[in-house]
Parts: sequence; structure tokens; C-alpha cells
Amino acid sequence: MKAADNGRKLGRMILLVVLLIGVFILYLFIGRYPQLGFTSIRDLVNDTTTQRVFFSLRLPRALGAFLLGAVLGGAGAMLQTIFGNPLVDAGFLGVSQGSAFGAAIALVLGSSPSLAKNLGDRGLAVFVMSLSFFMALGALALSLFFAKKFKFGGQVLRLVLAGLAVSAFFSSLLAAVKYVADPLKTLPDIVFWTMGSLSAMTWQKLAGIAPLAAASILVMFVLRWRSSLLSLDDQVSRSLGLHPETERAIAAAFAALGVAAMTASCGIVAWVGLVVPQGARIIFGPDGRDALPASMLGGAVFVLLADGIAKNLFPGELPLGIVTALMGALLFIFVLTSRKTEMAR
Repeated sequence: MKAADNGRKLGRMILLVVLLIGVFILYLFIGRYPQLGFTSIRDLVNDTTTQRVFFSLRLPRALGAFLLGAVLGGAGAMLQTIFGNPLVDAGFLGVSQGSAFGAAIALVLGSSPSLAKNLGDRGLAVFVMSLSFFMALGALALSLFFAKKFKFGGQVLRLVLAGLAVSAFFSSLLAAVKYVADPLKTLPDIVFWTMGSLSAMTWQKLAGIAPLAAASILVMFVLRWRSSLLSLDDQVSRSLGLHPETERAIAAAFAALGVAAMTASCGIVAWVGLVVPQGARIIFGPDGRDALPASMLGGAVFVLLADGIAKNLFPGELPLGIVTALMGALLFIFVLTSRKTEMAR
């Protein structure tokens, strides 16, 4: 019986990989040049402009979408499992809000003529990404710090409460930056960034974030079999030879590291880390050994589909975060109304 169940899971995982490959190829070949629709092999071989669009724009953007989805899906699955709560993602640790605040500060500072002249367009983009990334890590550090200082509840509840407080704090700071930003120049940039987009993804930007994203994915994949054990009561985890508080903090930190890197590059892309793991657990079961890699693959498929819709469906490109929020909310409603989902400590 167990062998048959493992065989079914392996078959489903293979189908998910095949689906990802198919969606990735379609993403590469569907675009707006030379005309809206499918790019033929003839155009790709004979037209040098099509080749530049394909290899310089579409390919790095497709790889960025893959990394973004894999990181968000994996981080959501990891955090939901180790904290025993299906309604959390990286945003609840303050990572997304800290990253948004850092980017907003960088955009406001970058609007200064003297700084903009010294940095240039490329330097300004690096400045925004760097400050966004470090503020995201700072928000994570604050959540972990206050979780140790809080006197109420267990370790998991303290971390959740600390994350909520830090998220609210940075959201308030972001609102304050929006209030003082130039409404004609800087504010639209901040608003667009907080909606998330892959439109600015380049090989250079991809090279900067890929090592951090890959490290996050690798560590989460290695820890996937321990994530289910960390979802148990701390006393049970200790009896099995684990150090739940330390290992939970390590898993959460590496999950947030990848999210911080991708958010610094792409802006806030919501709902992927919340809803994709729900579907993965329905199909593959709650065991982290199967649900976590399935969430990574499913997250990549989800973001590739959402970004394909964002850049091709309408005359003007939509921010990615709008499409993921719409798709995620509809899928979330479907999941919760079609069956009961449980994961409680």
C-alpha cells in the first residue's frame, strides 16, 4: 500500500515537472514581437531582433519568474509547516514590508538631483535593490529579536506576534514615505514597485539575485524532511533529537533570505506563498518531503502563468502582483470551499 502511494506521488511529481517545462516553453515563445502571439521558429532563426528579444528579454525574465515562484512557494510551504499554520507566508515575518520600506526610501533619496547624477540609472537600480534587501533582512532580525523578548505564549506564537508587530511597523513607515514623496515623480514609482513586476529583469539583475535565491531553495529542500518534525510539539521534537527553536529559526531565516532577495528585485508579489502550498498539500499530502518541492514547482508554474497573463493579455502590461492576487484569491476561495484544510499545532 505504501509503495503504491509512493508511486502515485512520484507520478504526480513527474507530471508537475512536465507541466512546468511546458509552461516555461510557452512563456518563452508567446509575446508581443514580432506580433502578439506565438513566436515561430522561423522568426527566431532568421530575425536578429527576435533573437535579441528572446535571449535578452524573455529568457532572463522567464528564469526570474521561475526563481520567484520557487522561492515564494517553497518559503510559504516551509513556514506554514514549521509553524503549524496554513495561513502564514514570508510576509508575516515583516520581510515584504521591510523590503518595500527600503525600496521606497531608496526611491525618495534617488530622486535627489545630485544623488541621481552620481549614481546614474544603473547605480540607482542597484541602490534600490540593496537597500530593499537589507531592510528586509533587518525586519526579519527584528521579528526574531522580539520573539525572544516577548513574555506571552510559546515560541511559535511569540514569533507570529512579533512578525505582526514588525509588519505593521514597517507598513506605517512605508505609508509615511508615500505621504512625503513627490506625487508627480517619486510616488508613482513607489506604488508601481509595491505592486510587483518582472518587467525590469535583466541578465545582470538575475546574476545578482540568483545565488541568494538558489541558496534559499537548496537549504529549504535539504530541510524538507525535518520540516514535518518541526511541526510537532517542541517536547516531541526534542525527544526525536531535534533542537526545535534553533532549527525553526534557521529554516525561517533561509526561507526569508530568498524572499528578501526576490522582493528586492521584483517588488511585492503576494498570495503565491500562501495559496500554492495549500494546493500542494491537497495533491501530495502534508508531508514536507513531498509538499515542499511540489510547492516550489507549483509556485514556479503559478508565477510563469501569472506573468504571462500580465504582459500579454492586455494592451498595457499589468503589475504582476495584481494578477497573482486575483488568481490567488480565487484559488484560495476554491480550496477552502471545496474541501477542509487542516494544519494546526
